[in-house]
Amino acid sequence: MKDHELSERIEILKDEINQNNYYYYALNKSIISDYEYDKLFAELKLLEDRNPELISIDSPTQRVGESPLEVFKQVEHKTPLLSLGNVFDRDQLAAWYKKTAEALNTEQFDVVCELKYDGLAVAVTYLKGILETGATRGNGIIGEDVTHNVKTVKSVPLHLFGKPSVLEVRGEIYMPVSKLEKLNIKRVSEGAEPFSNPRNTAAGSLRQLDAKIAAERELDIFMYGIGYTEGIDLMETQWEQLQYLKQLGFKVNPHNKLVRDLDSIIEYCEYWGEEKHKLDYDCDGIVLKVDNLKMQNLLGSISREPKWAISFKFPASKFKTKLLDIGINVGRTGSLNPYAILLPVDVNGVIVKRATLHNEDYIKTKDLRIGDQVIVERAGDVIPKVVDSVDKERDGSEIPFKFPNVCPSCLYEVVRLEGESTVICLNVSCPARLERSIEHFVSKVAMDIQGMGPRIVGTLIENNLINKLPDIFQLKTEKLTDLDGMGEKKAGNLVKAIDDSKTRPFSNFLVALGIPYLGIESATILSKHFTYMDNLVKATYDELLSLPSIGDKIAQSIIDYFANESNLGTVNALNELGAGIGNGFSQIGDGPFTGINFVITGKLVHFTRSEAVKYITVRGGSISNRVTEKTDYLLCGEDPGSKLKDAELKEITIIDEIEFKEMVLN
Repeated sequence: MKDHELSERIEILKDEINQNNYYYYALNKSIISDYEYDKLFAELKLLEDRNPELISIDSPTQRVGESPLEVFKQVEHKTPLLSLGNVFDRDQLAAWYKKTAEALNTEQFDVVCELKYDGLAVAVTYLKGILETGATRGNGIIGEDVTHNVKTVKSVPLHLFGKPSVLEVRGEIYMPVSKLEKLNIKRVSEGAEPFSNPRNTAAGSLRQLDAKIAAERELDIFMYGIGYTEGIDLMETQWEQLQYLKQLGFKVNPHNKLVRDLDSIIEYCEYWGEEKHKLDYDCDGIVLKVDNLKMQNLLGSISREPKWAISFKFPASKFKTKLLDIGINVGRTGSLNPYAILLPVDVNGVIVKRATLHNEDYIKTKDLRIGDQVIVERAGDVIPKVVDSVDKERDGSEIPFKFPNVCPSCLYEVVRLEGESTVICLNVSCPARLERSIEHFVSKVAMDIQGMGPRIVGTLIENNLINKLPDIFQLKTEKLTDLDGMGEKKAGNLVKAIDDSKTRPFSNFLVALGIPYLGIESATILSKHFTYMDNLVKATYDELLSLPSIGDKIAQSIIDYFANESNLGTVNALNELGAGIGNGFSQIGDGPFTGINFVITGKLVHFTRSEAVKYITVRGGSISNRVTEKTDYLLCGEDPGSKLKDAELKEITIIDEIEFKEMVLN
């Protein structure tokens, strides 16, 4: 492979992995199987290992796990929680074993085989036998403090059968398949969307601010290792550690096995590859660990992975059935999500009648037609996927699918934004996306209506007090007092908070409308230039494009949004009720940042992005989305993107949050 071809392939792999990460972690959707994702990751890592000069700071291989959320207190892991490399077949497994044996100067060594369950890694710390903290893996060094939710997992002991001074135990919190199916039946009966898979459900449950929600999910855990310790006799093997954990009262997987050679490892992997469907949790592979701890220390780690452990991934199970039809669901964000209606087929003991099809491009790429024989895969996900069509079995009666050009819920025209694979209904009053639209509208980054959280929003919709966004500003105290959990005082406070929100800056109102791609920085630029809503509504594409940091996507998205008559009617109604008229109440004069242009990149820890924008604009500064020669400062948070490299090339002054805070205070 030539140098330019190699660079192109690495960039393609990075883009594919990052896109899948976004869908999986941000949107709670999987667009490829875990097996396919792991193969992409393995190929990228192999190319980078062979060509280290091509490794970039934004490569998916350069981080471990996920960044911690701002809403939780951070916990520093005294010993890092690393992730594992993968092998996908017997030959790759044998190669790992041989390479490890050579590094240990031996022909064979003991290995602990452990089932790999799909959940969320946690580190639980005990002081003198009492549970002190429970934290997610986070980025491997810093995690999120989720102690309040970890305590709801009944298989996590609150106190141990022994009293070691300090003991940090590593485990995997997961959602049993039977519990997820029970939970989804309840959600569907209540009109809510079912959760897509156990892993995301476990992760989302563990990040709930309300521990009652986590408790209702009936999560479980398996402990698999020991991290930082004090006051504990040293153990010599991983197997001893597992036995010690059982003695202390921890739940350890009963199928763990200590084996002596490569043949036994292969036998174990092949056995569970056939029997995994009998488990009440998703098992997508086997974790193999060198048993001797001194050998583990000798082997050490490289980059994000220990050299003394590897994950053997099972191939996905595939079954053939008939595609009877293709239906469309409208998601809570307005996305049109196609799904397959199948001739019922038994997939690993589960009768499957429906399967996800992801998006319009997926259907076209796979050339899926109604009446096709198709291959269905259920690898780790409760909701199966259609992965291919069997075009050799077509008889000519199959019908190509035409994606709808109107929303099936509200019948308004839908749009597909440039560069995106998702078709979206932009109508903010669409019944299918109403709840999500309201939750975003009242959120802190938008209109910041205190006391109007998701539970209250759901109650207001259920009681027909809100059927569209303008209804928020017509709520009366007397209509709210009889609602469950409200009362006269809370009702009065909520009505006052709604009225107070009318004084929010115009930029916040623009963000609240949920226009695709429009964040607080771009909204601030628009609010300064247009000042009032009428001016923005009349803006042309070229006028929008002429503004700093307003690119093609944002400009077209704004034009499409206001071209929708329902959206325009909603905005006019909100304006008539006193919300989002314009900037007359928030004009900003000169200040210490006048004439200074900032760009923000990465995840901010000490304050939110909207707070940073406010700090800048109230002091007379300006915000841009792109780094140019006119940029004065790049405010750089954690996990920065390509803007950091642009700033370095243009020799722009780069500041961190501490330096920014000092500028704000001075």
